[in-house]
Amino acid sequence: MGKRSRQRQKNQSAGRDRDNAGWGAGYADIVKENKLFEHYYKEQGLVPEGEFEQFMEAMREPLPATIRITGYKSHAKEILHCLKDKYFKDIQDLEIDDQKIEAPQPLSWYPDEQAWHTNMSRKIIRKSPLLEKFHQFLVSETESGNISRQEAVSMIPPLLMSIESHHKILDMCAAPGSKTAQLIEMLHADMDVPFPEGFVIANDVDNKRCYLLVHQAKRLNSPCIMVVNHDASCIPTLHITSDGKRDILFYDRILCDVPCSGDGTMRKNIDVWKKWTTSNSLHLHGLQLRIAIRGVEQLAVGGRMVYSTCSLNPIEDEAVIAALLEKSEGCLELMDASADLPGLKWMPGVNSWKLMTKEGQWFSDWSEVPAKRHTQIRPTMFPPNDPEKLANMHLERCMRILPHHQNTGGFFVAVLLKKAPMPWNKRYPKLRKEVPTSAPSTPTDLGSVPESSVGDVEEVCAEATEDAQIADETPKGATVAQGTAAQQDGVCGPPPNKKMKLFGYKEDPFVFLTEEDPVFTTIQSFYDLSPDFPKLNVLTRTHEGKKRHLYMVSKELRNVLLNNSERMKVINTGVKVWSRNSDGEEFGCAFRLAQEGIYTLQPYIRSRMITVSVEDIKVLLTQENPYLSKLQEDAHAQAKKIGMGSIVLKYIPNPNHPIDPQCPIQLCGWRGKTSIRAFVPRNERLHYLRMLGVEVFRDKQGQGQKPSDGEKEGKSQEEELVEGENEEELVVEDHNGDGAAEPEPKSGSGEPVKS
Repeated sequence: MGKRSRQRQKNQSAGRDRDNAGWGAGYADIVKENKLFEHYYKEQGLVPEGEFEQFMEAMREPLPATIRITGYKSHAKEILHCLKDKYFKDIQDLEIDDQKIEAPQPLSWYPDEQAWHTNMSRKIIRKSPLLEKFHQFLVSETESGNISRQEAVSMIPPLLMSIESHHKILDMCAAPGSKTAQLIEMLHADMDVPFPEGFVIANDVDNKRCYLLVHQAKRLNSPCIMVVNHDASCIPTLHITSDGKRDILFYDRILCDVPCSGDGTMRKNIDVWKKWTTSNSLHLHGLQLRIAIRGVEQLAVGGRMVYSTCSLNPIEDEAVIAALLEKSEGCLELMDASADLPGLKWMPGVNSWKLMTKEGQWFSDWSEVPAKRHTQIRPTMFPPNDPEKLANMHLERCMRILPHHQNTGGFFVAVLLKKAPMPWNKRYPKLRKEVPTSAPSTPTDLGSVPESSVGDVEEVCAEATEDAQIADETPKGATVAQGTAAQQDGVCGPPPNKKMKLFGYKEDPFVFLTEEDPVFTTIQSFYDLSPDFPKLNVLTRTHEGKKRHLYMVSKELRNVLLNNSERMKVINTGVKVWSRNSDGEEFGCAFRLAQEGIYTLQPYIRSRMITVSVEDIKVLLTQENPYLSKLQEDAHAQAKKIGMGSIVLKYIPNPNHPIDPQCPIQLCGWRGKTSIRAFVPRNERLHYLRMLGVEVFRDKQGQGQKPSDGEKEGKSQEEELVEGENEEELVVEDHNGDGAAEPEPKSGSGEPVKS
């Protein structure tokens, strides 16, 4: 232990020295050269003749910074307008460290100018005083979920999925979540629909990375996202209740962005230069194929699966697609997606490739591989021998993006259409079981639903062929008795169930409320909820003591949760809509509205709403606790008619005043005895103020002490906002000349106390 501890201290000391050496230190010893890499890709012939030097030069250049505007939010156009008119104009013709900064340009192939790139590196954006406001804008809007800093080629797969609001979507290897965010955006393309019929299930095998995924998804405040923690190569088959019967959940769209060697990311991950070897792709090919097979098994007939990697290697790309098509026996078709992204430059997939060992030995066919290498090299790594079969696969429909064509990273993507059930699935019978459709009479704790209630699924007989590989859809929810009865009837039944092993942190249960739950009594009357409010979609994370927060999920996700508690590990789902005030009862309701869920909840609220103007919002977001008299006459009159407690502040755009924001704004607030305030997290305050023409940024000279992680623990964003309101000096610039007022001291009249 002593020796190990001393070594650890030595390593930590070396790390500190590297950190103190300045930005980029630690990579100084990495030379952007790898002769094996160059030799390998020259031999494969993936780069057009005469372009290989350009290809290598581009690989050695830093990757341009790219940002994407959140497309589904109704104020995306306002953010784009803000970017173009305020920030991009200031950046033009700047010179920093003798480098001329080019004005950001929209990605030609991304719809509606929602994605932009620039030659500014992250170092320049972070370190240059001239770009300080732009950097703060990017950080603030990213944390608010209005902008994502995402590599350009990473944006491609979701665009090829042709997503509609009713689609059930699975993201098999989702972390860190930038593509997942795109999927959620596309699901919510129509902001007037608070609960789209579709949903996104985002999965990752790494428990810790799942929480990074939760952070990304949470920014979008969607009730239609669920994060789960499973190995994608054997992700369990899920059930849903449909027309009173237990049925299998098949997905309309699947994103299969598999783990890969990542040699297309050399421009940003510099250590790949020294670590790259052909062994990486040989080790990953089998896992990639297993994940892809598991994906198409769970795909609905007529559904679309997008397979992608950030690798240029055919062993991880075309070889996986070819093996998948061969195993499908015509049930899958490789689609031509060339027309889906006009403006994107890409190379067609190849029909021939070779395999090289790390010692430099080449193989063109499985027959050439010596027996001693059969464990590392598999037949599926080579192109099919039958020319007719190979031609029918249409591998040229695969898309490979090369870095030097549009100054991006390297990438590979293929779009697959499922035309029929997979051959190893349709050979065996289904077991179906009728279930009651009525709602449970007590709160449903998803941590305690018995296994036997989960039901039966499409089963595969015990005999498994090599073609089926991981096509095992054995249910963990079927009982031994059911299996025995099925076998006695001459039907292939399931084996005895096994308890699912869970790893990582133990999550709190997901407990759905009933329509008769006492919490709804005061909430219903206080907010005058409409009769169609879906009470059954409300859940909490505890079944003991007082409910602190209430969350909402869509009806379809509720169906998934109730039917699969024992077969999947759910990390997070739902959007927060109410939070408890410890003294809230005296105001008529113990629960105040949460900003995260206001766009989901507001369509069902029929009282306690104040329609506000642009000037009212400026007052509410720049003053900490303004008196009611600070509101304009119309809003003031409305506020006087409403009792103390939680309220909705609603801005409706006026098309006759185009200078004002042309999108609706909804804020949570609190009506005190003589004052009113907005309960909005700090970054969202900054976002809304920017939309109104008021620029707010941190003054580094007056920056206060931030609370430590320990002090923040257990606090919501609203609580951190309220308690840390003055922790930084905020400089307010009103670009419209309205002169926002200074914050006032707290009056203490009628303010809620949060538990």
